[in-house]
Amino acid sequence: MSSSRSSRASGRVTLQDVAREAGVSPITASRALRGTRGVHAELVERSLAAAQRLGYVPDPAARALASSRSTQVAVLVPLLSNTLFVDVLDAVQRTLLPAGFQTLIGVTHYDAAEEEQLLRSFLPHRPAGLLVTGFDRTETARRLIQDSGVPTVHLMELTSAPGIHSVGFSQAAAGRALTEHLLRSGRRRIAYAAAQLDPRVLQRAEGYRQALRAAGLYDPALEWLSPAPSSIELGGVLLEQGLQRHPEVDAIFFCNDDLAQGALLKALRLGVAVPSRLAVAGFNDLPGSPQMLPALTTVRTRRREMGLAAADMMLASIRGEPVAQPSVDLGFELVIRESA
Repeated sequence: MSSSRSSRASGRVTLQDVAREAGVSPITASRALRGTRGVHAELVERSLAAAQRLGYVPDPAARALASSRSTQVAVLVPLLSNTLFVDVLDAVQRTLLPAGFQTLIGVTHYDAAEEEQLLRSFLPHRPAGLLVTGFDRTETARRLIQDSGVPTVHLMELTSAPGIHSVGFSQAAAGRALTEHLLRSGRRRIAYAAAQLDPRVLQRAEGYRQALRAAGLYDPALEWLSPAPSSIELGGVLLEQGLQRHPEVDAIFFCNDDLAQGALLKALRLGVAVPSRLAVAGFNDLPGSPQMLPALTTVRTRRREMGLAAADMMLASIRGEPVAQPSVDLGFELVIRESA
């Protein structure tokens, strides 16, 4: 007869209870619930059904102790208020969870010291893996990651350095492509308006410079850079102040869509015709950009694909499997709409 009672005095349902309910050995039940390869599909189905019937919740500490490894993957991102990182995290979790791993999220707020503090907090617990954003960090943080021996994947940027795993795209190439589109459309006084000024924003700026220098049109006075957090409100401020100082500007490349969305709203209030008088472009193709009036021209980044590829690479590293492509370039897509 099936029993839903725990063998523990606490009443907690144990793995042994699940194994008895499913009619399998505890080791088979454990492997089935972890998503380990090599377990017969019928046994996996029986184990999962038994766990669901009994309301079994794995004990992460006990599992780590028994297997000498953690079931947590630490993920460090700059912000959770940015759709860009939320989309990546969602894809990462949807890949790792069925494989038996949980995500432990740390938010760095674009602060190198805060990232270092999070690494000092997470790494002593020996997570199964580590996902970090980009390559710009303190030398101490780099040493902490290297010395930990924890499999690590870098997001958003690429490197060809041996032994380093990365998934992303060339931020500079994307910035150059968007600027070249503005040039092809006949714009000659193109400004770059940016906020937050993290490394990826500055790499896009370098792509902008490359395109304008090649055309003989680069003017450093048209780089409007603010260290403030990116927002719709700031986008409107940058547009209004920039046009007051440089009324000859005929296009603005905003480093992020929220800035560009704010600029379009401000242009509407100021009576600045877009795109006939002023072209406006953004970056990341965030929600709402296709619905703007006019619809926003931008660069679409493959955020979901980035999370999926990074999680797959992480799982292979955790399992000791060879990673066929340690640097995965997902590219980008120029999305041309009405605003530029």
